[in-house]
Amino acid sequence: MGAIAMQPISSGTRLIEYAGARITPAEADTRYPEVPGEQHHTELFAIDDDIVIDASVDGNDARFINHSCDPNCDAIVEDGRIWIEAIRDIPPGEELAYDYAFILPERHSPAAKRRYPCRCGSAKCRGTILARKR
Repeated sequence: MGAIAMQPISSGTRLIEYAGARITPAEADTRYPEVPGEQHHTELFAIDDDIVIDASVDGNDARFINHSCDPNCDAIVEDGRIWIEAIRDIPPGEELAYDYAFILPERHSPAAKRRYPCRCGSAKCRGTILARKR
């Protein structure tokens, strides 16, 4: 699954809100527990330390926008909402993508990176959807 530009999109265009049920991080952990050895896959997006959007419940087409290590979109948190915006001009037929930049509370070990793989195909691919920790 993915999302494809059907017409030219100009840089700076706000495309869609990332919608879904607004839940607590504790509820997210209950709904989607970490299973050792299994890859991580949910449609969760944290707004802050108190609110997580679960696009699997009452979500919209934004949940189909994939990750890329060399994205053409970005996720913007504004006034408690998440918006997907174009960060460069996007021609028709190009897949829309943003960097999920997922951050774990623990160290991003090689094992953790394997649980969160990336196969975006970009020359800049990190091999994981995890953000670099500093």
